Amino acid sequence: MKSNEPVDARLRLDIAQWPDDAPRGAVTTFCQAHGISRKTFYKIRAVARNEGQAAALEPRSRRPKTSPTALSESVKDQAVKVRAAMESSGLDHGTISVHDKMKSLGMDAPSTAALARIFRERDVARNEPQKKPRAAWRRFVYPAPNACWQLDATEYVLTGGRKCVVFQLQDDHSRLAVATLAASGETSEAAIAVVKKGIAAHGVPQRLLTDNGMALNPTRRGAVGQLVTYMTSLGVSMITGKPYKPTTQGKNERFHQTLFRYLDKQPIAESLAELQAQVDRFDVIYNTQRPHQALPGRITPQQA
Repeated sequence: MKSNEPVDARLRLDIAQWPDDAPRGAVTTFCQAHGISRKTFYKIRAVARNEGQAAALEPRSRRPKTSPTALSESVKDQAVKVRAAMESSGLDHGTISVHDKMKSLGMDAPSTAALARIFRERDVARNEPQKKPRAAWRRFVYPAPNACWQLDATEYVLTGGRKCVVFQLQDDHSRLAVATLAASGETSEAAIAVVKKGIAAHGVPQRLLTDNGMALNPTRRGAVGQLVTYMTSLGVSMITGKPYKPTTQGKNERFHQTLFRYLDKQPIAESLAELQAQVDRFDVIYNTQRPHQALPGRITPQQA
């Protein structure tokens, strides 16, 4: 019998009923015949003597009586409350985000794996299918701030279902929200306005990456856009993604999702000015308070 195998119940019964007047050497012979140690024999015998023969028939759990690393219910409660607060505020509330927020608040932060277990136990997160490991990702990023900005517009609504757009200008290297502009439509004038806003705050970039929209860069369509003319006059290289390949602007597409999550938790804006105030508050949180998981060390875009 292997040392880690449980002792058969029939052997346990024989040991529990072992006679006190058994001849000398009988225990050794019994143990050798059945492949168990004398230590195991006397341990089972002690259980039978102290707790009764029935107690000796069941193998004892090897689980430790105490676990110093076990998370307390109060820590689990805190983690769930922090996640709920972040979700209600429209902020990222995955395990990494919750871990970083708890650390920044001076709380005992469980590991991201432990947080995932807690959230599943409390039914606040669903099981995710096995994803490709992050080590397998190949992420392209420009080597320095202002080496390339990405500009894109996304549709949103005001009260009454009135449509508008939000232009988001992002630095490729640091993920900084360079400038954001709420506008009535996706026009060249609005695109130039948001770029001017970014340049006033952070200087002129080397490149500007956009899609092939008429308001941004219609060069591939055989047209000359106002934004292209303006940026070229500043010495900026204008580049676009291939048609029907939105992954080229993937960073900005992900940027839109984060903005939407935040705006969806705010009151619906009644005007462009009110929406602009909301996106300006978002930019402050995004740039200075929210650690970015795509940045080394999970620092904020402002730090990067």
